[in-house]
Amino acid sequence: MPGHDIIVIGASAGGVEVLIDIVRELPADLPAAVFVVVHVAPNSSTVLPAVLNRAGKMPASHASPDELIRMGRIYVARPDLHLLVKDGDRPHVRLGRGPKENSARPAVDPLFRSAARAFGSRVIGVVLSGSLDDGTVGLDVVKRAGGIAVVQDPEQAMFPGMPRSAVENVPIDYIVPKEQIAALLARLVHEPAPKVEVPMPDRIKQEADMAELDAGSIASHERPGTPSAFTCPECHGTLFELSDGHLIRFRCRTGHAYSAESLMSEQGDNLEAAMYTAMTALKERSALAERLAERARGRGHEITARQFAEQSRDAERQAELIRQALLAAEAGPQSGPVPTEGNGDSEPENKVTQERIKKTG
Repeated sequence: MPGHDIIVIGASAGGVEVLIDIVRELPADLPAAVFVVVHVAPNSSTVLPAVLNRAGKMPASHASPDELIRMGRIYVARPDLHLLVKDGDRPHVRLGRGPKENSARPAVDPLFRSAARAFGSRVIGVVLSGSLDDGTVGLDVVKRAGGIAVVQDPEQAMFPGMPRSAVENVPIDYIVPKEQIAALLARLVHEPAPKVEVPMPDRIKQEADMAELDAGSIASHERPGTPSAFTCPECHGTLFELSDGHLIRFRCRTGHAYSAESLMSEQGDNLEAAMYTAMTALKERSALAERLAERARGRGHEITARQFAEQSRDAERQAELIRQALLAAEAGPQSGPVPTEGNGDSEPENKVTQERIKKTG
């Protein structure tokens, strides 16, 4: 019976440092393959494999298309490409230029989803520090397929968004501080993976294929979920709402996917950009109207000059309203005290504390 020999790790802000600590402690002969997705900018030149090679004993490299999966290696996602895994006679790596998920490519969810689909109960999913909630949906699929869910303690994470979302929405097996994750993984890979036959829903298979920009999955008229009232921030198409238990998420016809939290964040970014565009347009309108007013005065057309001057003042007033709104958004809500990190008073912190499951003994 095979062990838990497929480890998938997702991280974002604050997660690289934790990943380095984990890799430093993993043995060179670990009987597992490790796959890593860290959010990076599309055009960045990441040196993460070199950093991991210096830190640890297992060889690390950027994953290559159709590369065979070998135990004792670390495969790192390339910028602007989803990292995916495939099973079969020759288990291998796939790189996908499919639509962004949670505004990221590479994203954590596609890796987790593809691993669960290919290897089922053999998978260990690990979510580390990061903002928002990428990895939650994928970790839920890992659990549904019989795999193991591991999360860095959110109270310890530099950016607790990703691990906290996982804790609040997925039945987690282990919530541990970063210092204990490597030892936990080294132990779990030697435990036999139970033979669990969990049929993968068709919509999960379709979503997994979308990450590869599969023509059939993209062109299919059948879409998982029901049409929502929202549009995709990326392509402006209709978003379909999907429900996985109490998890709500969205995916458009071309495949862009969002959790509710990431959709709200993306809408906020687009709104801010629109407000800056509107403020610029109003400032330009004010300047043009003032110039026309001066020209009219020079020609002795006082009535026309006053009309243009009033239009200039109206545009300035509207631009100032937008500026004040942007300043208020930047300052954030001021209705109450801002809780300090780790004070134990906020409801999310208490919820995480109450739900903590320690099994590392």
